[in-house]
Amino acid sequence: MRAFLAITKALSDETRVRALLALRDGELCLCHLVGLLKLAPSTVSKHLDVLCQARLVERRKDGRWAYFRLADQNAPLAVRHALRWAVQTLAQDATLGRDAKRLAALRCCDLKEVAACYKN
Repeated sequence: MRAFLAITKALSDETRVRALLALRDGELCLCHLVGLLKLAPSTVSKHLDVLCQARLVERRKDGRWAYFRLADQNAPLAVRHALRWAVQTLAQDATLGRDAKRLAALRCCDLKEVAACYKN
């Protein structure tokens, strides 16, 4: 029951769903997600914490950088089903389409340039 409730809580917020599906094409730095969502780094971190607690997203640190990726094939079955459902259901969503275009531009930027959000 707890795992189910953690997943449904994580998927109950548009910002978290946008962050989650931004990761469908691979790992992103927190800075990329801040740039995409246009929210304070602390706010984005809190949303990502909820996704990590639900085990939908995995985090790794590399020095001062925090990177996030979707849970892999070793995740619990409920997590894998939830991820598949979210990706398939929202495949044609206009907001996520705009997010994908913005992410493509952000991925081309130097990470230090994208990290300027921390100085604001």
